[in-house]
Amino acid sequence: MKLETYPDREFLMLGLANVIAGQLADFLRREGRATLSVPGGTTPGPVFDTLSGVDIDWANVAVVLNDERWVPETSDRSNTRLLRERLLRGKAAQARLIPLYAPAETPEEMLPALEDGLRPHLPISVLLLGMGTDMHTASLFPGADRLAEALTSSAPLLLPMRAEAAGEPRVTLTAPVLREAFNIHILITGAEKREALERAMTLTVEEAPVRVVLDSATVHWAE
Repeated sequence: MKLETYPDREFLMLGLANVIAGQLADFLRREGRATLSVPGGTTPGPVFDTLSGVDIDWANVAVVLNDERWVPETSDRSNTRLLRERLLRGKAAQARLIPLYAPAETPEEMLPALEDGLRPHLPISVLLLGMGTDMHTASLFPGADRLAEALTSSAPLLLPMRAEAAGEPRVTLTAPVLREAFNIHILITGAEKREALERAMTLTVEEAPVRVVLDSATVHWAE
């Protein structure tokens, strides 16, 4: 694990956005296309705001969330809704969104179709993750119903996940998809998250699922 510390959150958000933009640009030059995977929640919003104005070949960038709540985009709980409001606008409006939600009662009904949409865009070029104080990342929650399956090397690309801390059922990228990303970044802020990160290093991956990527990740932190 590499830890990058910043003097304040503004520097963190701008610095991380610049790193991600540079890595995407490198992939676009070499491969002609790139895949960016990002978390939901409000923390990465300033990173998205900066990225949305970066002048790269967004038309050849696929964007996929790390995970999504099983709610329609009209819901305030939708990560996709936040993504459209903060990232997929300005220059980045040309990017292709790979959905992790489709209209159905349960995620299990739509999982094969969602996986088919995701598969051509793997492996991920640049992966940005968050981490909860419970040391979950994506929707790999400690104690989740299918966590053990999601952590195996033979896990499918996507799994539905239910956990007490998750609220709604969710769809998440699994451990193999996360680990195979070329560039892995974790964004955390505040003393509590820093303490959780240090605690994760002493626990098993089942207790601290963020450990699935810690060995190869760069963690970006500011107080």
